[in-house]
Amino acid sequence: YDSVTIDGTLSWQNQLNEENKPFFDISDGIFVNYFWEEDGPKLSATVAGDRKLDVYMGIDVFGRGTYGGGQWTTNVALDVIKKDEVSAAIFAPGWVYETKQPPDFQAAQNRWWSLVEKSWGIVQNYPKTLPFYSNFDQGRGNHISVDGAQVLSTQWNNISSQTFQPFLEYVDDSTSKTIDVRVESMNWFMNGSFKEASFNGGGNITFKGTLEAGASFSTRLFSGQLLMGPLPIYFTYSVNSEGTSQLGLSLELSSETEGKKKLFLASQGTNQFSSEVLMPRRLTTPDNAPGWVMQEVSIAMNGYTLTEIHAVCYKQQPEITNTTEYFAVLGDIKISTSSKNTEFPPSTSWIVNGQDIEWGTSQGSKTLSLKISWKPEDEKGPLFPKYNIYVEKLSKQSIRTLRGTLESVREYIGVAHIEAFYVSQLVIPSDTSSLKFIIEVCNVDGASQNLDDAPFFQLDVQSSTNILSLLFGCLPSLVKNIIAYL
Repeated sequence: YDSVTIDGTLSWQNQLNEENKPFFDISDGIFVNYFWEEDGPKLSATVAGDRKLDVYMGIDVFGRGTYGGGQWTTNVALDVIKKDEVSAAIFAPGWVYETKQPPDFQAAQNRWWSLVEKSWGIVQNYPKTLPFYSNFDQGRGNHISVDGAQVLSTQWNNISSQTFQPFLEYVDDSTSKTIDVRVESMNWFMNGSFKEASFNGGGNITFKGTLEAGASFSTRLFSGQLLMGPLPIYFTYSVNSEGTSQLGLSLELSSETEGKKKLFLASQGTNQFSSEVLMPRRLTTPDNAPGWVMQEVSIAMNGYTLTEIHAVCYKQQPEITNTTEYFAVLGDIKISTSSKNTEFPPSTSWIVNGQDIEWGTSQGSKTLSLKISWKPEDEKGPLFPKYNIYVEKLSKQSIRTLRGTLESVREYIGVAHIEAFYVSQLVIPSDTSSLKFIIEVCNVDGASQNLDDAPFFQLDVQSSTNILSLLFGCLPSLVKNIIAYL
């Protein structure tokens, strides 16, 4: 950091120069103090030579003496830094949240980061390789869903759960668009009741507003560089919509020999779009995922590159003559080379262990803390990017349904991104005889294993009777030792 100079004094140079360059020479980079002037990036680049990208010009988003003023003019500093071809160190973008910028956090967040995009453009394009998957999860939310069914309804935060985020374009003039588009992590209130709005994880993209008769609305989701080969590519996406609201995908492709081409994936036939229309097939949706529709279509465009994916909002009946309300949710999107379901290793191919088991009590209830770890039986077996963890609290009284199977409730308790999970003070009902911890294996393409086939760790609940028996069983030897000592 640009602070102490070579003579050992605290003296910010606000640039890279001979006073701090010896430290830079033996470091990976330098974070230049925020008070630099307009010529600071250029002067620093000259001193750095071929390492100019290792110079990070500091920008304080709070605007405390920083060039350009930070806040909503952060892009002023970014423009100068880009022109002089050095790097930027953005300090405290949490300013948006900490100062409660209007109208709300998500809208202000989108607006602020759009300044960065307008100045520097999009540096990293995706999708580039397959499979590609995003459920738009930002690593926070008020609920979690798996395959359209809600498994958790409480606030949570886990940055490791973030997936690829869409390249939504921010429009300064909100009156110029009829549909509000947001990456969301909470439920929308619709028709007097809350409706679950995530298909996987805790995020989604919501589209809410109005559409005039025969009109449509389009917004960019991803900017890609995916080269299409001779084999077909499968696009799968989940939608939850209201009334006649429809949501499709528009694909932009480019070929050096054939030029540009547009394809529109529409779940309902429509002639209001000039691009070639492909109608996806509807996939089977789980019974416990009401409202969700999964669509899939295969595309063979050998030699083309997929450059952009847009979401398109339209109405099922474009002939309607008045402006109507529109609401739809995009739950996730997957691009892969196969339409087949992911094959997961059977539960017998995993070694699952429980360690550091601790029993306790809290407010009169028994609790359990432990570490669960798992690994493939074959050391060369596959590992996966995500594991959902559930627990079944099996009752002492085996309650059986009419079909004769054991009835139990699977409770979601968390997610792991490594092959271990810590359970802390799990409350155990008094009539529980054993606990079954289930590890639901999830693939990089968003697919998750059937819970009945997933690896698990089962543990008998330590009863208070057993504890007392153990205690009284030790008393005779304890008394004998005391007498011997006396």
